[in-house]
Amino acid sequence: MESCHILVVEDDQDINNLLCKILTGAGYQCRPAYSGSEAALWAEQYDYDLILLDLMLPGLTGEAFLAQLRRRKTMPVIVLSAKAGLEDKVHVLGLGADDFIPKPFDNREVLARVEAQLRRYKQFDRGTVGSMLTCGDLTLDKEGIAVTAAGKPVGVTAREFHILALLMEHPKKVFTREELYQQVWGGAYMGDDNTVNVHISNLRSKLAKASSTEYIKTVWGIGFKMNDLEGTPQL
Repeated sequence: MESCHILVVEDDQDINNLLCKILTGAGYQCRPAYSGSEAALWAEQYDYDLILLDLMLPGLTGEAFLAQLRRRKTMPVIVLSAKAGLEDKVHVLGLGADDFIPKPFDNREVLARVEAQLRRYKQFDRGTVGSMLTCGDLTLDKEGIAVTAAGKPVGVTAREFHILALLMEHPKKVFTREELYQQVWGGAYMGDDNTVNVHISNLRSKLAKASSTEYIKTVWGIGFKMNDLEGTPQL
């Protein structure tokens, strides 16, 4: 299996060293970064398969780095933070994080979550070759990993891209929150989890900046589907 490259962004040298030790022991290649500014430089120069990100960083904060990153990159980002309240989790998910691990963390959990994120991300990439989806003036290029609305590029995260692809591949189907969570996140759905709602809301907001068309319809009490627009999506 091809070795994956992970950027570990953590200003505490001991914690950074520990995370790198855990990951390199599992066969991953790691690059440490000790500030948001340093992380931004590395992310600009190289394409990493995954980023582990602390929020409380000197200089450029973790939130600012994440928001900046998501304008250009779609790799999975796992946030590790002592700010573990529900509002904190919802906020970073809204900025584009794919997962959230509170500190103090369990070493095995970190490794398991990294492996799960990479497995789903790589599997999704392998299954996207040569497909173009359309819905009205919304286009999703599964090979180029790109989304355009009304001819304008829309920057989305890997999770948002996966959600939109699922909806566009099955335009008549209403996906429940549980179905979306299980297919995109690959885990057991907790009924009070806001993760799906946050990602749908964030995706809608990004699409709305490019076009006034409402592409995603809420079916109240059930879930979400694509709106019936002229030029329904086709594989």
